[in-house]
Amino acid sequence: MTKVLDGVRVLEVAAWTFVPAAGAVLADWGADVIKVEQPGSGDPQRGLVTSALMGGDAANVNYLIEQPNRNKRSLTINLKTPGGRDLLLALAARSDVFLTNWLEPARRKLNIDVDDIRAVNPSIVYVRGSSHGPEGPDSHKGSFDSAAVWSRSGVASVITPPGDYPVVQPAAYNDLAGGQTIAGGIAAALLHRERTGQGAVVDVSLLGLGMWLMSAEIISARAYNITSPVPRNARGKTPNPLVANYQTRDGRYLQLMMLQSDRYWPEFCRTVGRPEWVEQYPDATARYLQRREVIALLDELFAARDLAEWRTILGPMEGAWAPVQTPYEVAEDPQATANAYAQTVRKGDLEFPLITNPVQFDGEAPELRPAPEAGQHTEEILLELGYNWDDIAELSEKGAI
Repeated sequence: MTKVLDGVRVLEVAAWTFVPAAGAVLADWGADVIKVEQPGSGDPQRGLVTSALMGGDAANVNYLIEQPNRNKRSLTINLKTPGGRDLLLALAARSDVFLTNWLEPARRKLNIDVDDIRAVNPSIVYVRGSSHGPEGPDSHKGSFDSAAVWSRSGVASVITPPGDYPVVQPAAYNDLAGGQTIAGGIAAALLHRERTGQGAVVDVSLLGLGMWLMSAEIISARAYNITSPVPRNARGKTPNPLVANYQTRDGRYLQLMMLQSDRYWPEFCRTVGRPEWVEQYPDATARYLQRREVIALLDELFAARDLAEWRTILGPMEGAWAPVQTPYEVAEDPQATANAYAQTVRKGDLEFPLITNPVQFDGEAPELRPAPEAGQHTEEILLELGYNWDDIAELSEKGAI
């Protein structure tokens, strides 16, 4: 793949998934991303997740480190020491982007806020990923995507059946979308700097991301003064029977998503072997008025065959549909394989899958390397900066690296 960010250096002072995922995207695109970690412990997520109960090779892979940290280099710095801060500033002076999720009080305490970094590199792009945004009463509070996006922005409320406990979000679901969003903001800021010579401050928050993802629901709720969760159509009342889930004989599900029902209804009826339905329910109005009857017919239709049979039957159809797949299945989806959306990565004697970011350049997927160990490239990076072995030994003795 064309490395569109080749020559760009990103200094990442961040942990967990949301902001590091942005670094992974930039690294996929060719940037040299240097992840700064705490000596000894590294990113706290390194010790949080274990797959040991799984057995086999999976027990040795921390996927929540590997996915948002692939293609990077890792340097350990103790920012609480003078030598560590000096080293960070030396790196910042030679970087194009400073990427962090540290909250403002911590940034100010360690002298790594915007003004501190701009003092050594006035044109650097300074990027802040936060939970709630740079302003407001909660700007100083940290959070995670399941709280700041899934819960606070309203996602859980609209997908949870009435009376049930809120549906739990998939792991890192919104963090990874947020990382992609940050990467887009950084790319725009780099273009702005190229044109003007000025480095921008880029802010992306989980709450802002959640509201963007939920914008249709939020706008409609405010416009129609709907103070409770926006109601879902009960399955038997959906206005378009071609936009619904249907269960197959083997207990699997299909999602039909044919918004222009008049366009797709004739083809659908012929494809499933019910051409008489074209005249029986000739237009969207007729299907709406008789929607309970039509949905019941489609329930009976799809329940007569297994999912594998329906894949074959519906395959040639123009209208949109999809099987409801498991995470295990989607990695082997022929479309995912053809586009290299999942890749196998080798780390020592282990092989495991990682997912590529969805942006490709010139028709090729990015090449993926496994995440580094904490501090794996410390000496390499210091030598590149002009430090000699005596300097490195001194920094180590003083606890700076």
